[in-house]
Amino acid sequence: DEYSQLSAYERKRLKNITENAKFFAALKLHESAARLHQIATKRQSRVTKRAKPKKAEDETVRRRSMRLQRVEPSGIPMPEVPAQPEAEEYPRVPAGPLPMVPADQVENSNLTEDLLATWMRISEVLLDTINYFWVTSFRYQDSLSSMVLSEENVKKVVKYRVCSMAIHPSDSIILLAAGDKLGQVGLWNVNCKSAEGAHTFVPHTHAVSCMHFSPSNPAHLLSLSHDSLRCGDVTRAVFDEIYRSEEEFSSFDFLEDSASTAVVGHWDGNVALVDRRTPGTSSELSADIGFKRTRTVHVHPVNNQYFLAAGSVDVCIYDVRYLKSQGNQPVSSLKGHTKSVASAYFSPVTGSRVVTVCADDKLRHNNNTGRWLTRFRAIWDPKQEDCFVVGSMARPRQIEVFQDTGKLLHSFYNIDCLGSVCSINVVHPSRNILVGGNSSGRLHVF
Repeated sequence: DEYSQLSAYERKRLKNITENAKFFAALKLHESAARLHQIATKRQSRVTKRAKPKKAEDETVRRRSMRLQRVEPSGIPMPEVPAQPEAEEYPRVPAGPLPMVPADQVENSNLTEDLLATWMRISEVLLDTINYFWVTSFRYQDSLSSMVLSEENVKKVVKYRVCSMAIHPSDSIILLAAGDKLGQVGLWNVNCKSAEGAHTFVPHTHAVSCMHFSPSNPAHLLSLSHDSLRCGDVTRAVFDEIYRSEEEFSSFDFLEDSASTAVVGHWDGNVALVDRRTPGTSSELSADIGFKRTRTVHVHPVNNQYFLAAGSVDVCIYDVRYLKSQGNQPVSSLKGHTKSVASAYFSPVTGSRVVTVCADDKLRHNNNTGRWLTRFRAIWDPKQEDCFVVGSMARPRQIEVFQDTGKLLHSFYNIDCLGSVCSINVVHPSRNILVGGNSSGRLHVF
């Protein structure tokens, strides 16, 4: 009766809308069904009235396009797209030690024995120290120019976006580790040209944001995800769990060369001190340093009581000896950035310099990677005190080397083999080797 004054066309239209609402309700698309039901049952007013200001609780559901509702312009529902198998493919990783089993295998296989045996063999010769040296800018640029990229040195190592990388310090074999956004850790023996040269493991559930081979024992690969810090020990073929917390982790660094202790940054701004020698997986101290967010932490290469923390717009140096749970003050604050800082690192030899990457595009460098690319991190060449490497948005796609003065020294590119942005990069500590990782899990070795 309430629709008796409507035309036949309007009554038919409302009937169709009501039937569509029932159909969407059967599909449990609650938001769409509620909106269509509201339209169907709403009485149309003959008098145009001035709209009253909406209260917050009276606001309707945010308008959604027909494409997002999976409805054709004609009003016919589109066929459902099969659910992505991602949840089944990558279930939540349990706490505790995990065996080093490749992601696509249920049991240990001979396919990974060669890779793990190589990692163990090259780690037997421990690198007590790395001979750092300075060379003139001219000689350094010559060494950069000699580094090239070939098709055989490009490989997809992990399935998703590269979020972190580490390079083994061996002088004989190029062994790379890469972590992606869904917890995969890939190992690639670049010297092995067969398909079995790379294997992936899943020791984490979330993005692997930071990785380091232990400086005292390169048979250990430490990797950090949002919920855990693990140590991949190739001698025992296991991923041990070192630190776990309800708080989300962002980065870590060793506090001394033995790699027994580490400082861990949290996304909520806190930092934690972790000692691997103590039992359990909790931290020794959680300290509020006054940050809203802590993206990277880095320990001074000479005076390792100091560490650098980069946050939302903050870059500060703290003394680990005086950390407490609350009320911490920085030793020094590096001012100047106006937007979010992605990373900050001490220079490798003296620690007298700090290189930062920020969304304010300092160095007149485009850092606007967007949401689909990992944010850039400028890293120092460990063989050169005053030169650093950073990804680039320039075309042709390239990786750039700058001097600390801001001078561009060299651009690594290869139109045939490099067609994507390499957000994450790593440089070998003693050899002329540069590796760039992109958003599809592919590594490029110059």
